[in-house]
Order: sequence, then C-alpha cells, then structure tokens
Amino acid sequence: MKKILIFIVAYNAEKTIQSVLRRIPTSLDPHDTEILIIDDASHDNTFKTAMDYVRNAKPAHRITVLYNPVNLGYGGNQKVGFQYAIRHGFDIVALIHGDGQYAPEALPELLTPLLSDRADVVFGSRMMTRGAARKGGMPLYKFVGNKILTRMQNILLSSSLSEFHSGYRLYTTRALCAIPFELNTQNFHFDTEIIIQLMLAKMRIEEIPIPTYYGDEICYVNGLQYAWSVCKSTLLSRIQRYDLLYQKKFDIQAAHGDKNRYPPKLDFISSHTMALQAIPRAAKVLDVGCAGGHIARAIRDAGGHVVGIDRCPPGDASTLDDFIEADLNAKLFPVSLESFDRVLMLDVIEHLVNPEAFVQQLATASTHATRLRFIITTGNIAFFVTRFMLLIGQFNYGKRGILDLDHKRLFTFNSLRNLLEQHGFTVNIIKGIPAPFPLIFGNGRIGKWLLSLNQLLIRLSKGLFSYQIYMETTPMPTLDSCLNRAIDEGKRRQTE
Repeated sequence: MKKILIFIVAYNAEKTIQSVLRRIPTSLDPHDTEILIIDDASHDNTFKTAMDYVRNAKPAHRITVLYNPVNLGYGGNQKVGFQYAIRHGFDIVALIHGDGQYAPEALPELLTPLLSDRADVVFGSRMMTRGAARKGGMPLYKFVGNKILTRMQNILLSSSLSEFHSGYRLYTTRALCAIPFELNTQNFHFDTEIIIQLMLAKMRIEEIPIPTYYGDEICYVNGLQYAWSVCKSTLLSRIQRYDLLYQKKFDIQAAHGDKNRYPPKLDFISSHTMALQAIPRAAKVLDVGCAGGHIARAIRDAGGHVVGIDRCPPGDASTLDDFIEADLNAKLFPVSLESFDRVLMLDVIEHLVNPEAFVQQLATASTHATRLRFIITTGNIAFFVTRFMLLIGQFNYGKRGILDLDHKRLFTFNSLRNLLEQHGFTVNIIKGIPAPFPLIFGNGRIGKWLLSLNQLLIRLSKGLFSYQIYMETTPMPTLDSCLNRAIDEGKRRQTE
C-alpha cells in the first residue's frame, strides 16, 4: 500500500475544478490517497469553489486546499506541491491540471509502473498514439511546435521521449528528493528543466499514452517565449557537459558525489601523457596533489617509485609506494626534495590560496636537489573559448575545466612563467596542451580529429589555442651554493 498525493495545480479554474475532482477514480481507494489543490492566487473563485466541493460533495478521498497569497507561477506552484508531498511522507505525487485538460480517469494506468517499481517517473504522452493529439483538438501550431521542440531536445539530450511538453506527470518522491527541483524556473518551462534533472540523475522514465482534450480553457502560455526558454534551458544543460557554462540546478552529479570529477587522460595527448613522457624509467617521483592516483599507477607500471602528497589519500592506496598527508596551503612544505628525480604538479597550482608562497617553499626545499626537475601544468585562461565567452559577457565557473569552481588563481603562459622565474626557477620547456576532446566526444573519429586540429592551431598560437599550459622547470642554484662553488673552483685552480 502506497501513500499517494494527487496534486492539482489551479489558476482561474473556477469553472472546471469541481469537474476534475469528480472525475478522479475511486479505484485508488486501496491506497492511502490524498488530493492537494493549490490555488496560485487566482483572480476568480477557484479556492471557494474547491472548498464548497470539500464541504458538500462528500468526496471519497481526503482533500486539502491551499492558497498562494502571491502568484508563484506554474513552476513555483509545482515546487510548493512537491515540497508538501516530501514533508508529509508521500511515496508518489501525481500532477494534474485544474482546467481539466488532462484526464483524471487515466490515473490508475499511469500509477501502475510506479506501484510495481518499474519506473521512478511516468509521463502521460499525447503523441504516442498516431493522430490522437489532433483528433483531441490540439491546434496545428501547437502540434507542430511540440514535435519540433521534442525532436530538438531528444537530439541534445540523447533521449527518445515522444513528448517533453505534457503536463500530466507522476513522480516518486524518492526521485524528487534526488534532484534540486527548487532551483528551477518559476515559469512554464519548469517541466523541461525537471525532465533534464531526472535524466541527469539516471531516473527510470516511462511514457504511457493519454487522451488529448482541448476545450474552452484559457491558455496562459506565451508560445514563443516558452519555446525560447525550452531551447535555452536544454542547450545550457548540454553545454554544461563541456564545462563551458555552469548552472547549479543541472549539476546533479555534484549533488550525489561526482566520483569521476578528474578522470584519467592516458589514451590521447594530454597533460597526463606529456608528463609521463618526461619521466625516465625507474625515476623516483613526488606526485603533488595526487588526487585519484591515475598518473601514479602509470608511473609505477613503468618501473618508477611514486610518493604522493595531498590532503586525502587516493581511494586505491596501491597506486602509490608511499603517501604523505598534508595541506599544500600550509606554511612549510612537508618533505625534502633531495631524493627525488621529478616532482609532478599537474593542475595543482591553480587550487592554491597563495601560489607565490608555495613556489618559494619548493625552491627552499630543493636547495640541494641537483638532478631535480619539476613538471607543472595548469589551465590557460587565455584559451580562445574563454576569451569568446568573456566577449559575450559570460565568465561562469564550473565543476571542471579552466574555470573550475575550486580554482583560486588563473594563469596565462606569461604569468605562470613569471611566477616561477621570480621565485628561483629556470623554465626549460614550455608547451601547449590541446583540449581533452576525447573525454567529450569519445576517443573515436570526431574526438581524434578535433584533437589534431587543436594541435595544429597551437602551432600557430600557443597562447590563444592551448587549453592547458605545460612547463618543465629546474631550481636555480642559491647564492650560497654559487659562492661555495666559486670558492671550490678558486681553490682548485690555485693548486694547478
């Protein structure tokens, strides 16, 4: 037995609300069923008419009637109803409209996949049965617009829904609790944004055909504005996959813990592969900010010895020979570098609160390390995509990429080189790293072609077309060591 909430959104529905209530099937009785009506500050007597029904009609189900003192919009009204369902411990919430456009008689069939745990979400679709929408009175312009928008959204979201724009929806509250629906728009494209969130959360969505009915209800949707908003939200959610823009409402993985935030990039030219090429076999390596340990494992597989240093150890301790737990923002670098051949700092320096102080600590810790070489990578804030986004007024941080939410500092080739040279390092090698297209498009033909094109463009302009900066540096000898060498060499020459 499930606890079911039938949630009716109502706005100026005085003429239809009682009819909708009468049409709700009594076959739902075996379940603990309640009807919730929320009047979104109607200008007519919707609230009074609903209350009259509650008092006089002896309804089969409990009915609660609420009233928004300020109009919250179609999306805002849904948020309040979903919050009611969550607060009162309902298992399922079924959304129907107070204007009678969606048949309450279809509720038992729509509930079946949820009651049998076959789905997390059920959508009533007017498009699954060929010709049914037009026969039910859907205007031609709405039919064509629905088809075009749904086709576009399926392409961008890699989905296969027959319709994105039906307002007949049933959700498990478990699914609603898994997404930040409260961040969505207050307007009519709330329905699009919640679908995107559910898809990102990998919820099981099932569609069931429903009858189409268009009567004399008043439509409050501005069609052109709605279409633009739908396209914009869908496109933004897609672009966010490429870490070019960021909206918290579409960051569903972050809400559930993104375990693959920094994936390995070992199958194509990247900061990872370029660093590995610079490490000799059997080298002793300090991996600063070792994160998931992907590079460390590859170095060990090639015969190297790897010590990791970070705030938390990687999930798989076998990727390292040893681990030092430390806060890289502390005042003193916690290890001497004399015994190491290479120090890796891959995408680390941009996360530091004070990179200047940290680089100075590295210089001090490597005073007597004569064979030591540092390998440093970071994002290039002058990358042409970032420049273009800035040109159109966008400078959005995201969960990955050059504008990572955790980044404290941003660098160009010149600013990183100046930082290193002004704190006691000689920059020996500078390279540009292309964008990780295979992570976005797969390591197939498209990903490889874009990677090759980016490499070609880097040859034309490193500063403009490099996604990341790669530098190899060595510590400059200290004045004391230079003086000691001069004394030793003077003594040697005097004895000749």
